Amino acid sequence: MTQFDTQSFDEITTAVTNNVLHIHFNRPHKKNAMNLALVNDVVTCFDMLESSGIRAVVIEGSDGNFCAGGDISDMHLSSLSEQERDHTIWQFNRSFGHMITKVKHAPTVVVAVVEGAVLGGGFGLACVADITLASDTAFFALPETGLGVIPAQIAPFVAMRLGVDQAKRLALTGEKLNAQQALQLGLVHQVSSTTTLGATLDDLLSKIKRCAPKANAITKKLLLEVNDQPLEPLLDQAASQFVQSLSSSEGVEGTQAFMHKRAPSWYE
Repeated sequence: MTQFDTQSFDEITTAVTNNVLHIHFNRPHKKNAMNLALVNDVVTCFDMLESSGIRAVVIEGSDGNFCAGGDISDMHLSSLSEQERDHTIWQFNRSFGHMITKVKHAPTVVVAVVEGAVLGGGFGLACVADITLASDTAFFALPETGLGVIPAQIAPFVAMRLGVDQAKRLALTGEKLNAQQALQLGLVHQVSSTTTLGATLDDLLSKIKRCAPKANAITKKLLLEVNDQPLEPLLDQAASQFVQSLSSSEGVEGTQAFMHKRAPSWYE
């Protein structure tokens, strides 16, 4: 049974439907640019995922835009000393890095559904989602260097998704990509028209739910560790995890369901 408190948040809205948590950014007047409150809201959501029964998390924008990057305009920096100002900006920038890391390493499958502006921090979130679906209206860019600043918390995640060479090209030129170009680079996994995007998401969620949730979580963790440790120890660890999974309740149920040609208990 899903147990997730869809509490009231300041800058996002949340809903749970059929064991899927839907997070919508709710700053349409800023094209959903992220302030500190929004970042903290997202972190709180992902902190609550453990043992919640949630099968997938879907992150979306609102009013035709996903996210236009970071927004520090409401931080009232003018009253601060230079040292206080620098510390406040550092904390805000670093908090986004903590948030995007938490999203990337969440045990639950994370799907980003993007349309309109996917800029800066929004670009970074699209890169850390396990699966990213795009509307044909979506456009992507890293505009930071054109503003005289750097994509500090985003650049490593873009490089992990696209490779260093493509990340350099995009970060050092600010080039804007359309949805098809993003698909060709591997930034997004599928492009749909705005009218069919909902059906595409429903089909994807159905596929995710065919897979056992604990098996998905362990598989995701294993894949994220590919670049973090030598291959042989990683494969030793994976063999142990395979033994454990085969004798787990999911493994027993999955093999029994296969043998009896029926759907497993977790399939919805």
